[in-house]
Amino acid sequence: MSGRMHLAVELGGAGRHPGAWRAPDSDVANLLTAEHHVALVRTADRGGLDLVLLADSFVPPSGDRTVLSTSLDAVAIAARVAPVVGDIGLVPTATVTHTEPFHLSKAIATLDFVSGGRAGWEPAVSRTQAEADLFGRKDSADPETLWREASDAVDVVVRLWDSWEDDAEIRDQATGRFVDRDKLHYIDFSGEFFSVKGPSITPRSPQAHPLVVVRGDEPEALPVAARWADVIRVAAPTVAAAAEARDQVRTAVADAGRDPETVAVLLDVETLIGTEGDLVRLDALHPDPGTRGLRHVGDAASLAALLRDAAEERAADGFTLVPLALPSGLDRIVDELVPALGDAWAPAPRGVTLRERFGLARPSNMYGVTS
Repeated sequence: MSGRMHLAVELGGAGRHPGAWRAPDSDVANLLTAEHHVALVRTADRGGLDLVLLADSFVPPSGDRTVLSTSLDAVAIAARVAPVVGDIGLVPTATVTHTEPFHLSKAIATLDFVSGGRAGWEPAVSRTQAEADLFGRKDSADPETLWREASDAVDVVVRLWDSWEDDAEIRDQATGRFVDRDKLHYIDFSGEFFSVKGPSITPRSPQAHPLVVVRGDEPEALPVAARWADVIRVAAPTVAAAAEARDQVRTAVADAGRDPETVAVLLDVETLIGTEGDLVRLDALHPDPGTRGLRHVGDAASLAALLRDAAEERAADGFTLVPLALPSGLDRIVDELVPALGDAWAPAPRGVTLRERFGLARPSNMYGVTS
């Protein structure tokens, strides 16, 4: 893992605060346009951030008509943004509970191709019966079952990514041979939730394994994160609690037989670069349910000090900044926070893959020898 501090930003709706969409400086009129999402990711890229996390879920609209209850598919957004935004990593949420892993493997591998090796994926689970009813195939389940299924799903996806060896494509026009069939492999996966023969119909992508990001602050999710994640997200109410969470994550990774130094732990920090009055005005637009994690309301200098202190305390290897309001919150992260961090943070070199930003090698193929 790279020793540098990593910075990510989560983009969803008009921001984390439920009243943000009603704020005068929101971009609510354009939320469902490609231009809105391209503009946000371009801003994050301009700031040199490592990646954007594109939030998504299958939760249907609530009965509260004052809550922003619409969104676009995160994987599709990432694919639209990828060709026109140059260097930043793109990590959409993709829910596994009601989605076939074969489709997910193809979608994320495709994103890796169209982004030139900047793709990642945050697997998520669907918890409610309302979400299950949207699909009508099975009922909701308890968290332990959901995350066991998620582990199987990630396992299938990774195996499908490896089902083509790197040099399986011949592309010999003279002989008419496009693929060396001996270098395509059946995965023959049979587990509790899935039975998948394979192989994939998509060649091995530029990174081979796009970055896998998993939340690790839920007991049932931690074993999945420890086994599969390249980046593990945590939320904690204080820096001290975050340091404990990071230690717990690193122990779980080691217990899973992996090197904790190859896994980055990112701490969620909800941000409002401004004043308490700004938060009061958002709360007046819609009551805020509060946060279960760390929240900072104040100027960029104090947020930079918080991040520096947390990094020095080994509370995290980096941070996922979650703006309470968009696009203003992202603008201030890039234009005010990044300069305020000074020497505590440096952007990764341009033109590298997302795995390389995190100091990760391109993985070998479990079914054959890679070139």
